[in-house]
Amino acid sequence: MPKMLRRKRLLGVGMAMALACSLMACSSGAVSDKSTGAQGGPVTLNLATVNNGQMKDMEQLKAEYEKANPGVKVNFQVMEEGDLRSAVTADVASGAGQYDVVTIGAYETPQWGANGWLRDLTPDLKSDSSYDVDDILPPVRDALTHDGKLYAVPFYGESSILMYNKDALAKAGVTMSNNPTWQQVADAAKKVNSSNMAGICMRGKPGWGDLFAPLTTVVQSFGGNWYDNQWNATVNTPEWKNAVTFYKTMLDQSGEKDPVSYSFNECLTALKEGKAAMWADASVAASMLEASDSPVKGKMGYAHMPVDKTKESGWLWSWNLAIPKTTKHKDAAVKFVKWATSKDYIKLVGQKIGWSNVPPGSRTSTYEIPEYKDAAKAYAPITLEVMSAVNPKQPGVNPQPWVGIQYVSIPEFQDVGNKCAQYVADYLANRSSVDDVLGKCQAVAKAAGDKHK
Repeated sequence: MPKMLRRKRLLGVGMAMALACSLMACSSGAVSDKSTGAQGGPVTLNLATVNNGQMKDMEQLKAEYEKANPGVKVNFQVMEEGDLRSAVTADVASGAGQYDVVTIGAYETPQWGANGWLRDLTPDLKSDSSYDVDDILPPVRDALTHDGKLYAVPFYGESSILMYNKDALAKAGVTMSNNPTWQQVADAAKKVNSSNMAGICMRGKPGWGDLFAPLTTVVQSFGGNWYDNQWNATVNTPEWKNAVTFYKTMLDQSGEKDPVSYSFNECLTALKEGKAAMWADASVAASMLEASDSPVKGKMGYAHMPVDKTKESGWLWSWNLAIPKTTKHKDAAVKFVKWATSKDYIKLVGQKIGWSNVPPGSRTSTYEIPEYKDAAKAYAPITLEVMSAVNPKQPGVNPQPWVGIQYVSIPEFQDVGNKCAQYVADYLANRSSVDDVLGKCQAVAKAAGDKHK
């Protein structure tokens, strides 16, 4: 193992173990198996998962799986995202073995795989031709792979796109291309902006998963990034300054009032209520804008995320199922994970719950199902286009030593991102200068990056 990866692994283990021990008594990894009887007897799989619509649907459909697999019960333990991260990190890092299947993000997967905490799913998936692992969208598969090994599989994926009110732009004489630049979007926002409708809504609320989800992609498209290929922090640079200044200027001229109070839900509401004309954010928002109860259903247009120096700038995120090394039910866990992320499961959701509820962004074949194509015709094509085009290995102009777009795959990034997001939010709110903000963020990023050299 290269020196850099060895240090990353040790650092990740240390940080996560510290969290684990703060949340629960540290375990030696020995687990009493209370869920099985004699060999070949009943099995209970404990699944830790996030409280979102896709997983609620899966919990509803688990009876179908249990019926087809007598003797197997799947116990869903559903949590809010923050609670899930804490509980699963504590369990997996300490080797407590409470969970047989866990829901983790694209951010955690390659790190935990490198740490040896997860089972390599590659042999089980490759040996089953009916599963068709190559059908998983390649950028998503790449983001879940470390050292050629796939450590989790997606049940839901997303990128980011530009969403715009077609009527509002048409009244202002604006035509939006399918591949706009950020300057074109800023110019359009100025033309559309009025006292009743902001030209554009963008996240400004502090947080690595709030403000920095879109802003990192803007920085990358403007030629910047968090680190260079040797883990030198590159925040206090002209590229960052240009990107952050552009973001603020666009919001000052055409954005929502008080942007530091806005994240995903606030911008979604603004578009639905006609208080904003455009929004660049998660592709999953399109399904909400096109929902049967949405006042803007049928009135929206969709385009690739705006760019500056890169060809694409959409982010990439997925929620995934993984199997901890500590499970006592490896075979049963693998079988369930394959079912829950299979082509047949996607069809089952469509048939039993509704085609508009099908988990998006995981498999190419999903976008070939006639019923889904009809239900999601307003946004499915653009979602597939963008998710197939983004490059998590090098999303920006220059090479990077990690896989990921709107995040850096090191344990410290949550802290780095949260601190820097607060600094930038202060700049957006006119409480600090851009030079002061980037200087402070550079110091925080440097301290983290130096640990990985």
